[in-house]
Amino acid sequence: MSSKVQAAEEEESSGFYAKHKKVYPREVHGLFATLRVLGVLTLLGLYYVVPWLSWDGHQAVLFDLPARRFYIFGLTFWPQDFFYLAVLLIIAALSLFYFTALAGRLWCGYACPQTVWTEAFLWMERKIEGDRNKQIKLDNSPLTKVKFYRKAIKHTIWIAFSLWTGFTFVGYFTPILSLGQSLVALALGPWEWFWILFYSFATYGNSGWMREQVCIYMCPYARFQSAMFDKDTLIISYDDKRGEPRGSRSKKVDPKQKGLGACVDCTLCVQVCPTGIDIRDGLQYQCIGCAACVDVCNEVMDKMGYERDLVKYTTQNAIDGNKSSILRPRIIIYTLILLGITSALIYNMATRIPLELDIIRDRNALYRTTSMGMIENIYTLKIANMDTEVHSYAISMKSDFNAKLLMRDQELVIQPGQSATFSARIEADPADVKKISQDVHFTLVAKDDETLRVEESGVFIGSGAR
Repeated sequence: MSSKVQAAEEEESSGFYAKHKKVYPREVHGLFATLRVLGVLTLLGLYYVVPWLSWDGHQAVLFDLPARRFYIFGLTFWPQDFFYLAVLLIIAALSLFYFTALAGRLWCGYACPQTVWTEAFLWMERKIEGDRNKQIKLDNSPLTKVKFYRKAIKHTIWIAFSLWTGFTFVGYFTPILSLGQSLVALALGPWEWFWILFYSFATYGNSGWMREQVCIYMCPYARFQSAMFDKDTLIISYDDKRGEPRGSRSKKVDPKQKGLGACVDCTLCVQVCPTGIDIRDGLQYQCIGCAACVDVCNEVMDKMGYERDLVKYTTQNAIDGNKSSILRPRIIIYTLILLGITSALIYNMATRIPLELDIIRDRNALYRTTSMGMIENIYTLKIANMDTEVHSYAISMKSDFNAKLLMRDQELVIQPGQSATFSARIEADPADVKKISQDVHFTLVAKDDETLRVEESGVFIGSGAR
């Protein structure tokens, strides 16, 4: 072996450079594999089906950016409702922290889009190229007609599936029926073309080619997850006390007589791992918590007649022989915070009134005196109709002193999703104005729907008592 080759191998083994080797995950069956398949089918089913559902004459879920209107089944949101999106993002972040502290990388193993779409691509690859051994043999063989044919079919199906994924993604922002008609007529807009192709390319590249590299090198979650772990967090671990020393043996051989542990060193736990790690080397940040190694190890233990759970979900405290508890301070705190924020959001959305009123007092003058000797304040009323119907509104004013509301516009008609501004004046007799500053209360109500009612307070500035 030349010195250059030897130096390159030493550099690679020392960790300065790790040449990528394709991972061929072996298909596995078991409890956690079934849960993962159910999760994949549910999430992909929702993703591809929901845009085609209709609700009350419109697409059930549609983020119509040009119209600044966002439909989520029976709810309609407008840019003024951005607060709800912020709260949802907070809930999503807290949920990630909560489930990570409770069960490790549960999100990564069962619900992350990278995991979900990679599972779909792996299934298609197995159907076309065969199981793990056949895939390795095919890749190592010279290029033949059969190999070219299988590879061409696989990538054609991958690309078609990716394009459908990109089309569906854009269908959440452009009505999917009209989007399909425009696609057939090749009349899509430039941004629609861009996002369909971009999202398709991302799906094809991440799930077909990069796979575990996204989890290991690109995803930041793998780097900071340990900050959310504690000794009672569920992790996947190999019981080295029971498994070592490992070694192959016949089913009829008593491992104790040969001085062996329960691990038969079949390496199946490595073969089924989607990131290609060996769980027997201990907890590693590359582990996505999919529990494929748990399922396959239990199959081997069953065949050998050994006790299950050589590889299992456990906690660091349990590994160390200490008492482990799920109900601990951080879990209780996360639970209470999530319940509080989620309950408040649901209540707020359930009692939400699709109407806004802003009272803006003219700041150019504190007040002015009319030719009739009345004290007058001028206001700008900004009304936002966040309903899906056009409404005509009536506005009234109440105060603790004798005052009169005067409107330049008598008809307050606003189209759905639109805002309008109106001028208003409040007049009062100086004899009735006892304070320099007094509160006034405006009430806005839709003439055709009494439930669409909002109240807003303002300030009336006068000369005060003399």
